[in-house]
Amino acid sequence: MATFAKTTFNAAKYAAARPTYPKQFYDSIFRFHERATGARWDTAVDLGCGTGQATLELTPFRSVIGIDPSAKMIEQAQRLLEEQTDGESWKLELRERVKYVQGSAEDLSRLVNSSIDMIVSAQAAHWFDWAKLWPEAARVLRKNGTLAVWGYSQFRVAGYPTCTPLINAYSGADSTSTLGPHWEQPGRTILDEHLQAIPDPRTVDYDRQPGTSMWGEFQRVYYVGAHHPALPHALPVLLRKRTTWAGVLGYLRTFSALHSFHEAHPDDLRDPAGDVAVRFWRALRAEVAEQKGRTGEEDDEEEIEIEWPMAVLLARRA
Repeated sequence: MATFAKTTFNAAKYAAARPTYPKQFYDSIFRFHERATGARWDTAVDLGCGTGQATLELTPFRSVIGIDPSAKMIEQAQRLLEEQTDGESWKLELRERVKYVQGSAEDLSRLVNSSIDMIVSAQAAHWFDWAKLWPEAARVLRKNGTLAVWGYSQFRVAGYPTCTPLINAYSGADSTSTLGPHWEQPGRTILDEHLQAIPDPRTVDYDRQPGTSMWGEFQRVYYVGAHHPALPHALPVLLRKRTTWAGVLGYLRTFSALHSFHEAHPDDLRDPAGDVAVRFWRALRAEVAEQKGRTGEEDDEEEIEIEWPMAVLLARRA
């Protein structure tokens, strides 16, 4: 996560290249929330909000707060909010409902007890200290309030499983040949292991009477398709993006591990065959072309679909 605070990190390019979560995914979270007795829609909080992609989807709530430790991310989130809410009156009204503040997920002291209806976190939960966050979230959530966090793991080329070994060798957290050693840990491993390291909140010690819990319902949901057959009750992949091969390279450029790799190996940027990201990108294009029975590489502007297995944690305040 420290990469995002560096002056060389480009938050705007990061936001443009990353996938967006489909409406049906947010609808599923909202359905979980509304099933609670007396569910309210007053205030929602987005922890580790980054550039605000998920923050702006919390439109059912009257007030939304995005919190992130990176000043660069908050700056970009505010800029995107102003760009996307310029014009129609309903957009200007949305701008008034959203607020971004710099801060950590584990310290919500700016929020009063039992004042929040829903807490979400998109692609940031693997960085949090959950021994601190679970009790802090329980403090600020109202009775029957919802916590929903999710994260996507290593991308896949849809329909081309032979690309998966290439992807794992290039950017798998356990790979030692290229980007593997440059991922920030333990966050990357937690993400690639589908957030299973995040404990069930009902097992966390809250310094309360033994046998009691501050949390009621808790569930793990896996939208991983056939990519991870060992996971229970796997649902079809939801997170997909149709893009060009040039778009794929743009996505590869957002990897924090690539940023760290180039800091450690600056000479790689001067490789005549292209830097490590370009060399991997070309190998992927060649693999897909071979699977199609072609020679050479896929054209830069030819379209391809990439997808991301996703894990979701849903919890309800008791």
